[in-house]
Amino acid sequence: MTIRLSPTAEKTSTAVADPGQRHERSLRWRRGLARLHTAGWTLAGVAIAAVVWSMVVATGTFPRQLFPSIPQIFSAGGSLWTEGLLLDDILASLRRAALGFLLGAAIGVLIAVATATTVAGRNILQPLLRVFSPVPTIGLVPLAILWFGLGENSKVLVIALGVFVPVWINTHAGLASTPSDYLQAARCLGAGRWQTLRKVVLPEATPDIVSGLRVGAAMAFVLIVVAEMTGTTAGIGYRIYQAQLFSQADRLIFCLLVLGVIGAVCDLVIHTATDPLTRWAKEQH
Repeated sequence: MTIRLSPTAEKTSTAVADPGQRHERSLRWRRGLARLHTAGWTLAGVAIAAVVWSMVVATGTFPRQLFPSIPQIFSAGGSLWTEGLLLDDILASLRRAALGFLLGAAIGVLIAVATATTVAGRNILQPLLRVFSPVPTIGLVPLAILWFGLGENSKVLVIALGVFVPVWINTHAGLASTPSDYLQAARCLGAGRWQTLRKVVLPEATPDIVSGLRVGAAMAFVLIVVAEMTGTTAGIGYRIYQAQLFSQADRLIFCLLVLGVIGAVCDLVIHTATDPLTRWAKEQH
């Protein structure tokens, strides 16, 4: 049986739907403007930094060998590219950073769940981690080399340890700060342990987890420089170390710029990938 709406009902239905559609379009428009606004300020900051750098170079206060001009820096980058070194270095560093980040982030989240939601984790693991977390990851490089040698394993381990700490701290803080009223309400409604974790605790902690992942990703690119200074012949960190040894400031600065750009792109990727998760968490409230 087919039911037809009267013209009046159709108009009413359209009128009801229109506000929602207009609101959605307005949200998309505002998000687009916000992105353009952020990009504009970023470009302005880069332009100001370039102008200030060029002005300092023009004063001649520092020798060009130690404080190269912007054309010199990009000329050095062009040389790295034509020599076939730059792409290999980027890929090698990305592979190590990605492996270390995934390992450290996964362990950090899992252990945070244990320390925040279980008695054993809270009483056994948490005190040990509070002692370990202040130790600078760079100080563990000699130990990693002693245990695993100069190969890839020691480099990935150093990065993973550096990623683990901020991911664990942020995730644990988010999980542990779930309001007790929410937990009590879930228990009163008959929710089990897993259901409470999935429906109450994780949505409440999602912003902290995402923050920890972003800080961990930044830490991975900080530690890649240290990890690649020994036992390798490719990588941005290795190239920076070589440039420092041979006083090639133009190459060194260009590699630092490349590392910064890669880090910024990875942060943007993580932010974009976790945005649906953040929206899901908000919908759970």
